[in-house]
Amino acid sequence: MTDDFKFGIEEEYFVVDAETKAISPTLPKAFLAAAKNAIGPQIRSEMLQSQIECVTLPHVDMAAARAELKHLRQTVAQLAAEYGLAILASGTHPTATWECMRQTPASRYDAVMHDLQMIGQRNMLCGTHVHIELPDADDRVDMMCRMLPYLPLFVALATSSPFWQSRPTGLMGYRLAAYDELPRTGVPELFRRAEDFESYVAALRRAGVIDDASYVWWAIRPSARHPTLELRAPDSCTCVEDSLAIAALFRSIARLLHCERSLHRDMTPVARAIVVENKWRAQRYGVHGTFVTHAGAESVEDTLHRVAKEIRPHADALGCVAEIHRCHAIVGSGTSADVQLAIFEKQAKKATHAQALTAVVDWLAAATLQ
Repeated sequence: MTDDFKFGIEEEYFVVDAETKAISPTLPKAFLAAAKNAIGPQIRSEMLQSQIECVTLPHVDMAAARAELKHLRQTVAQLAAEYGLAILASGTHPTATWECMRQTPASRYDAVMHDLQMIGQRNMLCGTHVHIELPDADDRVDMMCRMLPYLPLFVALATSSPFWQSRPTGLMGYRLAAYDELPRTGVPELFRRAEDFESYVAALRRAGVIDDASYVWWAIRPSARHPTLELRAPDSCTCVEDSLAIAALFRSIARLLHCERSLHRDMTPVARAIVVENKWRAQRYGVHGTFVTHAGAESVEDTLHRVAKEIRPHADALGCVAEIHRCHAIVGSGTSADVQLAIFEKQAKKATHAQALTAVVDWLAAATLQ
């Protein structure tokens, strides 16, 4: 372990018909084989065949991560095009219906689907996950607890799921509303020690509920696969720069919490309850909402300015300043959800509902590869 806060990004994409942009319920085996041959273990199947995931290597340099993330998107898109397919980066697919989805054949997914039933079939959702390597892996549970007040900010900055089954949901980020139907999701419990988390996982294992900690799907968790703290709350970011901005924010806050060990160490049930409320407000309003504080309402913009001031020396030390500026740009111009809704509303004035949604998915396909 080092103190450079190495990070990696995992992005989930929808696989769609290249012409219609409609969801592809099943994927050609030849496409998956070609993708794995080109990218290796950095591409993975998801529980539903309509989705795939790309995984970067660990990085300490933001420019290198940016280059790899773009390369992964472009490579997968080029291979998909050979089979009449394309990819979309968004938390939900605006027009897809879950009833036609097909599970990816795998023993793990068989067990999960048996347990979750219709909730699993409806899990037609894509997220962005960021892994951070801490100087000491034993600090991951403590930092997870102290990171909770920042969770709503990550959610607000990443909203890209305002539609569900061809309907505007009224939420900027519907994905988490659907995802949190699953067990062991949402805001983590107030575990402060690694032993507490391990005891929780051990109890569930003894009861035959889960096989290991990878079945704990909280919005932030100690990774079971890597010695990292994993942020899972953000929607799949349509724009590469937004993925990098959120990774930089997470990385800079992690360094702040590592250096200032007393910060948010006084997390209480009341503080956690406020995080839960603010997470909902981020899902509902995105960057346009306000967060609850003990002093009153605070806008997302003011929250970001306050946090950016706290992390400035850490962002500078990690070479993340430009990406933190991108967070401010997201607040100023809006998220993917804002663009999707603006396109839909504009087109709906002169075209049918279906045509307006087609314009949205066309934009998503183009923006994913910009």
